[in-house]
Amino acid sequence: MILTGYRSIVLANPAKLSVRNNSLAIDNGEVSLIPLEDIRCLMLENRQITLSSALLSRLAGEGIAVYTCADNHLPCSVFTPVNCHSRQLKQLRLQLKQTQPKLKRLWQETVKAKIENQAKCLELLGREGKEDLLRLLPLIRSGDSTNVEGRAAARYFKALFGKDFSRDGEHPVNGALNYGYAIFRGLVARTLTVYGFEPCLGIHHESELNNFNLADDLIEPFRPVVDMYAAQNLIDITQLGTAEKAALLNLLNTEMLSGGEKHGAAYAAERLVMSLAACFSGHKNSIILPKLTGLRRHDYE
Repeated sequence: MILTGYRSIVLANPAKLSVRNNSLAIDNGEVSLIPLEDIRCLMLENRQITLSSALLSRLAGEGIAVYTCADNHLPCSVFTPVNCHSRQLKQLRLQLKQTQPKLKRLWQETVKAKIENQAKCLELLGREGKEDLLRLLPLIRSGDSTNVEGRAAARYFKALFGKDFSRDGEHPVNGALNYGYAIFRGLVARTLTVYGFEPCLGIHHESELNNFNLADDLIEPFRPVVDMYAAQNLIDITQLGTAEKAALLNLLNTEMLSGGEKHGAAYAAERLVMSLAACFSGHKNSIILPKLTGLRRHDYE
């Protein structure tokens, strides 16, 4: 078992899980107890971990995201709570009534925030290419109709990992990126569900085969957190070990600017979802998008 920062747990060895005295009991020969209220997410990496449906129900009731991994050890599913929001139907109707111009404007804002964070990532790592990315910002139109996001990504990843790097390639760092992205995707999906959103209804992504289109929209500005960690620490890895996976999970605690305030990335994601709800209801005109500041861990006092 590895504890990674604030309420994030990686279980890499066989264990039996249960609830005891409002705590998660982890039995792998010795029993460890962790208060449920202290847990944000639980990564079940080992295929020999056993738990009951009663425990899953309790974890869902606590709003805890539970990840499982496939044979390749990458996260393949996340269990998210349902019926946690008191006005589920109201929230769904709000999602369905949003106009295309409004959704396209929100996507424009999201793409802008992503590229700004990519430029900041290059700056913080001392890589060239920041100004090249920033020059693309005025070109982002409503809905990013000219795909500035894709043009920025092509330049960004080569500046970050080298001119021969490709996201479609076999480079081991791609596994690290996929793992980190999946963690943020699962967390955002869980948060959307808690706030009554239907995650398959995106503001930009609209695949009929994707149950998490909206999560895939909202994680975009968070991706450079994973990119920066991978470029700084994992560029020479040959395989992704348990320690590296735990460190990627711990990125949920990375300090980011959220609405001018410093928060951990996980809470910045929650503030983003809350602001989206306010935007959909007409109480706000824009959403609170996170800004990358580095990889410093945020500690709440």
